[in-house]
Amino acid sequence: MSQPPDPLEFLKTLWGPMGLPMAALNASATAGSELDKRIAELKSVETWLNMNLSVLRMTIQTLELQKAGLAAMQGAAVPKPADGETPSKK
Repeated sequence: MSQPPDPLEFLKTLWGPMGLPMAALNASATAGSELDKRIAELKSVETWLNMNLSVLRMTIQTLELQKAGLAAMQGAAVPKPADGETPSKK
């Protein structure tokens, strides 16, 4: 059974030594296409990260709403003493 690929390996190769191969520093046609390829890869990573950030923000907001709802339900479930009565301690 083969092991699944490391999800960070892609990012490691992108951010290798300066993120660019040394051959890309030459002013050749392949350097331009390599740069275009690298830009496209980085834009796809940016899109993926933005999508995950949005999901994370929605998850946090949902948990905060659930917490507020639970606090409201717990507050409503606690009987309030009538005027003149003292709450009993257990």
